[in-house]
Order: sequence, then structure tokens, then C-alpha cells
Amino acid sequence: MQTFTYEVEGDIKSTLPKPICDESGEQILYVQRIYDNSLKKLFDSYFDYRYFLKYAVQTSEGKSIFETKKIFRRGKVWFEATDLLTTERYIINYENWRIGVPELFVSGNTFKMKIEKEMEDWSNFIVNDTVIARWLAVYEEQKDIFAMTFELSEEAPVQNPAFYIAIAQATLFIGV
Repeated sequence: MQTFTYEVEGDIKSTLPKPICDESGEQILYVQRIYDNSLKKLFDSYFDYRYFLKYAVQTSEGKSIFETKKIFRRGKVWFEATDLLTTERYIINYENWRIGVPELFVSGNTFKMKIEKEMEDWSNFIVNDTVIARWLAVYEEQKDIFAMTFELSEEAPVQNPAFYIAIAQATLFIGV
């Protein structure tokens, strides 16, 4: 498994880019909360910084390569992710609301991936009953930061770490 690490502030309103490092400690990407305009940022401040969010993963040169955003329409909430290099779109939503515990799924053109969300342990990305990636956030109270760790297996249908990190930041770190 490949391992990637990064840190984000405990204050979720931050829009500073945060470096993502690989196993050797080399900075390979950035993750950043972004707003399309200052009006959305202002509205989001009234709603606890959880509604008009968009996360981008960028190259070390600052070019966005993957984005995930929260969508509200007709009383429903879901996330939409876009690979900005291939223009492929993914829908992330909760299923099985009526039977008690909703399940989070990522739907692409060629796969359907389940995300088992855990608050204090590894959250697993699962395809065909196999864990193909996992993400963990550990809060460090003294620094007021979350230390994030992401692991990606060779069996994953998407080998781009930006895909998983952008989705995890929006759905697992912020949520519905």
C-alpha cells in the first residue's frame, strides 16, 4: 500500500492549502478548501462552514486536478467529484436511509465503491468486499490540528490519491 499524510487545522473554515506528502516525506500535492466566490464564503460562515464547501486537490504548482463539492437540490444532499484532468464525474451519496444506518457510496462509470465511515478509526473504501483504500483523521488537541493518513492499495480501480483525498475531506471530514 502507498501511504500519504497531511494535516489540516481544527478550525474547518481555513482556506489555506495544505501539503500532502508521500511515504518518503516528499510533498506531492496540496489539499485546499475553496469557494467559488466571496458570497458563498459569507453564507457558509452563517451555516457553520459545512454547506457551500468545495475541496480541491492541487499539484505542487497549484493547478487543481480534482474537486469535490456538496450539492443541495430539492431537499436532498449529495456530493459531486470531478477529475479535472479527465473530466470524469463521480456521485457520492448516502443510500438505505429508510432502513436505519445509511451507507455512503461513490459511483463512477465503471465501479461502485462503498465508504465505511468511522469517526475514531480507519474509514474504508471498499469495492467487491475488498478494502482498496483507507483514510484516518487523528485530532491533536495541543496543536489544534487533524493529522490525516491515507493508504492506497494496488487493487484500487482508481490509482489517483487526489480522488480519495478530495472525497474523504468533503464526506468524512465535513460530512452532511
